[in-house]
Amino acid sequence: MPATSPAPVHQERRRRRTNRFAALAAGVVTVGALAAAGLPGSATAGEDHRKGGHWPGRYQDVQLLSFNDLHGNLEPPAGSSGRVTEHQHDGTTKTIDAGGVEYLATHLRQARKGEKYSVTAAGGDMVGASPLISGLFHDEPTIEALNELDLDVTSVGNHEFDEGAKELGRLQKGGCHPKDGCYTDKRFKGADFPYLAANVLDEKTKKPVLKPYWVWKKKDVKIGFIGVTLEGTPDIVSAEGVKGLSFKDEVETINKYAKELQKKGVKSIVALIHEGGFPASTSYNYDCDSPGAGDGISGPIVDIAKNVTPQVDALVTGHTHNAYVCSVDDPAGKPRMVTSAASFGRLYTDTTLTYDRRTGDIARTAVKSANRVVTRDVPKAPDMTRLISKWNTLAAPIGNRAIGYVSGDITNTGTESPLGDLIADAQLAHGKQLDPETDLALMNPGGIRAPLTYAAKAGEGDGVVTYAEGFTVQPFANTVNLQDFTGAQLIQVLKEQVTGPNAAAPKVLQVSSGLTYTLDLTKSGADRVVTDSVKLDGKAIDPAATYRVATNSFLAGGGDGFPTLGQGTNDVVGLDDLAALEQYLTANSSASNPLAPPKADRITIVN
Repeated sequence: MPATSPAPVHQERRRRRTNRFAALAAGVVTVGALAAAGLPGSATAGEDHRKGGHWPGRYQDVQLLSFNDLHGNLEPPAGSSGRVTEHQHDGTTKTIDAGGVEYLATHLRQARKGEKYSVTAAGGDMVGASPLISGLFHDEPTIEALNELDLDVTSVGNHEFDEGAKELGRLQKGGCHPKDGCYTDKRFKGADFPYLAANVLDEKTKKPVLKPYWVWKKKDVKIGFIGVTLEGTPDIVSAEGVKGLSFKDEVETINKYAKELQKKGVKSIVALIHEGGFPASTSYNYDCDSPGAGDGISGPIVDIAKNVTPQVDALVTGHTHNAYVCSVDDPAGKPRMVTSAASFGRLYTDTTLTYDRRTGDIARTAVKSANRVVTRDVPKAPDMTRLISKWNTLAAPIGNRAIGYVSGDITNTGTESPLGDLIADAQLAHGKQLDPETDLALMNPGGIRAPLTYAAKAGEGDGVVTYAEGFTVQPFANTVNLQDFTGAQLIQVLKEQVTGPNAAAPKVLQVSSGLTYTLDLTKSGADRVVTDSVKLDGKAIDPAATYRVATNSFLAGGGDGFPTLGQGTNDVVGLDDLAALEQYLTANSSASNPLAPPKADRITIVN
C-alpha cells in the first residue's frame, strides 16, 4: 500500500493486528528440520490445488523485516550518522544518505506489498540516547512512530533501561510521565507491540520484568520470538537505571525459553539479541561469508551464535551499530543466519523464512537475507511527517535556541575525536568553575552520540549550534562530577581502556587539553598504554600526587568498565554535561569568531 495513502495504511495495520496475533507461548526448532528435503520449485507459492480444491501447500515463505538501534532518530541523522557505505562491483565504495522514519516507513510499507505473511521485529535500543525531538519527551514520540511503523515485537536493549525499569514499563503500557505529566491533550497509549526481556529479572521475584517471548501467528503458521539484551548491560547503564534488576547469560536464557516454546508447540524460533559483532568490512552489503561461514564477523555475537540451541532458526542482533548478514554455524555445525541493520534507521534487513507446514519448522537451507538501504529518494510517509511536525512544534522553543558557533564539522569518529576533545575541554572548564584546582577531564566515547555539523540543519544558518544539536550529541543528562585520584589511579584508569571488559574492544577516553600520552596498539593488554608517556602540561604524572579529575556521573560510578573511576574521593557534583557544553560554546564562540574543530592530537596512536 503506498505510503502516500495514510488512511488505508492505518486500516491495513488494524486488519493485520486483528488477524495475525496470538499471544501463545510456543515451541522449538529441531536439527532435523535443517535436513529437510530440497524445496520444490513452487515452494514460495504457499498454496496449491488438490482434487480441484484450494489447499495450503507444504511450504510458506514468511517475510521478516528487522532493524535495530534506532535511538529515537525520527529525523534523518546528521553527518556520518546519516550515511552508509556501499560496496561496488569494481571493488570501490560509495556513501549513501540514509535514515529518517518518514523514509523508513515508506520502505517498509513498500517491502510488505504483496506479502501475505510478513512480520516486523527489532533488536533493541529503539529509545534512549535520542535526539531532542524524542528525548525531550521521554521517547514517547518514538514509541508513537514505531506503532505507526507496524513494529510487531522488539527485544529490550541496554538503553531501554536509561531511565529505569518503571519508565520502560510506562513506555510499554502507557500513561503520562510521573514528573513531567502529559505533553499533549491525549494520554500516552504506550507501545502496541511487546518489548521482550527474557534475561532481565526482578531481583526480588526472580522473574522477567517484561515478557520473555511472543508468538506471531497467521492461519496455521506460527513463529516464536525470544528477546534478550546483553548480559553486561549494568556495565554500560547508570546504576540507578538497573537498580533492582539482574541480567542473565544470553545463551542460557534463549535455550531455556526455546525448550519452553517447544513444549507449547512452536517449532520456528527467532532470537532477538541486543548484542552484536564486528564485520570485516564497513560496507553494509559486504559478503560476510565470502572467506567462509562466519569468518567475516568477530565479537561477542559469534560465541553466542555458536552456542544458542539449533532449535533457534535465525538471530536478529544489534548493539554494535554495525551492518552484517552472516551465517555462523550452530552447535550442530549447521549454518544459521545472523543479521544486524546498523543503526539510526539507516537500514532494514529483509529475511525470507520458509516455513514447513509438515514439521512446523523453518527450512533453514532456504533462508535468505539482505540489508536494504533506507534511501531518501522515496516519498516521505505523510503520517510520519505529521508526527514529526507535531513534536517539533512542541520542542521548537527549546531546541532552536543558538548555543554556539563552529567553523566546520566537528566529528565524533576516530580513536580520539575532535568532538571528544571539545567535550572534555568543556567539562574541564566547568570543573574549574566548581574548583579552580581541577586538573583534567575524561569523557567516554560512547556518550558522544552524534557529530556537530557545520551545515544548517533546520534553517538556523551554517555554523550555528542549536540546543537541539547539542542535545543530540549529549542526551543522557549526566552531571559533571569532580573526584580526587592519585597519579597511580589515573594511570590505572588509562590501562582500563584496553584491559578487562575493554580488552577486546578498547574504549579510549577522550581527554582534555594538557593531558597527553601514547597508546601503542601493536602491543597487548595494559602494555598498550605507554606509562612513562603520560604527562599533564608536559610533566610526567606523579604516582603519589593527587589529581582533581572531572568526569560525567556515569564514569564516576565506574561505568563502561572503569572500576577505578568509581573509587574517587572528595566528590563534588556540578551541572549536567549538556549545560557544561553549552556554557563552553557560548563563552568560546560567536557568529564572527566561530570555534574551530580541535586537532585531536593529544593521544599519540601507534598502529
